[in-house]
Amino acid sequence: MTDTTPGWLSADDLEQARARMPILYVEAVPVRVDDNGEVTSIGLLLRIGPDGTVNRTLVSGRVLHHERVRDALLRNLEKDLGPVALPRIPTSLQPFTVAEYFPTHGVTPYHDPRQHAVSLAYVVPVTGDCRPRQDALDLVWFSPEEAASEALRSEMPGGHGVLLKQALAHVGCVS
Repeated sequence: MTDTTPGWLSADDLEQARARMPILYVEAVPVRVDDNGEVTSIGLLLRIGPDGTVNRTLVSGRVLHHERVRDALLRNLEKDLGPVALPRIPTSLQPFTVAEYFPTHGVTPYHDPRQHAVSLAYVVPVTGDCRPRQDALDLVWFSPEEAASEALRSEMPGGHGVLLKQALAHVGCVS
């Protein structure tokens, strides 16, 4: 049986893999929706980055070996938002975009100094009580108008602000 628990690769093995091949990720923009299915708020995590700066970010995590994309989405949402967030995983696994992260600035709007990564991005409604876990400091809910602001998106490193803008356009909150 294949082990898909966190830590399936040692830190050294993961570093070697990141240096040699793209790593597959899923990213989720948690949203609250009204009875008509319209987005009423967008949840952004508050985290301390590797350089010590506090920034806003999306739910993000690797797809583990022998793990379905649907399962990876659920696992990473529960890891970041808590076990009772009650995410509604989309019935279609078609992402709203595919983000290609490069260790070199300027290749795409997305940057990750550790690796070349390919990320499938989803908008995921959540209906439960969200309590950030792991390395997130907080989860803050913003109106679509607030989330669309350049000031807020500028607080998001690595291209997550671009990804947020694409998500908002995908659900009809901005043009």
